[in-house]
Amino acid sequence: MLVDIHAHHTPVGYAEAMARFADAHRPKGWVNLPHTDSSDDVARRLELMDEADVGLQLFSHGIMAPYLPDEDQARAAAQASNDGYASLIRRYPERFGGLVALPLPHIDASLRELERGMDDLGLCGAAMNCSVMQRSTAEAEFEPIYAELDRRRALLFFHPCGSGICSPMITDYGLAGAAGTSMEDTTIVLHLIVREIPRRYPNIRIVIAHLGGLIPMLLQRLDHQLLPAHPTLAEPPSVTARRLYYDTVGHGSHAALWCAWKAFGTQHLVPGSDWPVLLAHESYRETMRWIEDAGLPDEDVSYILEQSGPEVLRPASTATP
Repeated sequence: MLVDIHAHHTPVGYAEAMARFADAHRPKGWVNLPHTDSSDDVARRLELMDEADVGLQLFSHGIMAPYLPDEDQARAAAQASNDGYASLIRRYPERFGGLVALPLPHIDASLRELERGMDDLGLCGAAMNCSVMQRSTAEAEFEPIYAELDRRRALLFFHPCGSGICSPMITDYGLAGAAGTSMEDTTIVLHLIVREIPRRYPNIRIVIAHLGGLIPMLLQRLDHQLLPAHPTLAEPPSVTARRLYYDTVGHGSHAALWCAWKAFGTQHLVPGSDWPVLLAHESYRETMRWIEDAGLPDEDVSYILEQSGPEVLRPASTATP
C-alpha cells in the first residue's frame, strides 16, 4: 500500500488557536489548496488520493507547530490539532493516520499529550520540528520524549520550522523556504548523530523530511572529520545516519533521489508529498510517483512505494507495556 508519510492537515480549531495565541497562519500560498477539515477540502483530498493510488496519508502539523512560551496556550493548540486529526481519522480510519502534535517546549505537558494522543486518540507517534524557539530538539531537555517514544516503539517525524537555521545568512536573503528548510533537515540529523539519539533509542522509527537535506552528500566527510571533534561516539556517523528513514519529497530532483538512494539504501526511503505544498506546481500523482521515472531499479521503486510506508508504521502497534 502506498502511504504518504509527509502530509499536512490544518483542523479549523487548530488554525484558530494559533491565530489567537501567536498570530500564526498557514502560508498564503496554501489558500486555494485542500489542507483543512472543511467538507470540500476533505472530499478533494480523498479524490486526489484515489487518483494517485495513495492508500493512507499520515497527518502532521509541519512548520506551524504549537510551540508557545505559555504552557496553557501551547497545550490548548496541540490538543486542537490532535483532536482535529482524530475526528477525521474516525470518519476515514482506512485512509488517514496522524502524529501527535506536542506542546513544546513544555516537557511534562508534551508527555501527557503524547499519552492522550496515542492511547485515547489512536495516533501512531509524534511530530517534532527541527528546533523549538531557536533550540535544537536534540537537546538533552527533550530526552524524556525520546525515552517515551522508544518505550512505545513509536514513529517520530522531524520537519523544518522555517527558521533558516536561525541564521541571517539564510533569512536576510529570503532563503528560509527555498534552501533553509533543507539545512534544517541536515542540522537535526547532525545533532541526532552527535547526541547519539538514534543509537540510544533504537526502537524509535525516526523519519527525516526532504531526503535528509544535505546529509546524503556528507556521510564520508562526517566519518573523516566529525570523529576527531567527537571522539567518544560509539559508531561512525554514517552508521547512525543509516538508522534513520528519509521521505522522498525532493521537488522532482532525480539527482537528489539517486544521492539519497546510494547513501541510505532502498529500505530507508519512504514516500512523502509535503501535502499540499507541491500541489501548487504539479498533480498529487506526479508528487507521489515521480521516483518511477528516476531510473532506479524497478524492484527498489516498488519497495519504496508499496512496502516501506507500512513497514515504518507497523512498529507502533507493538509498544512494550
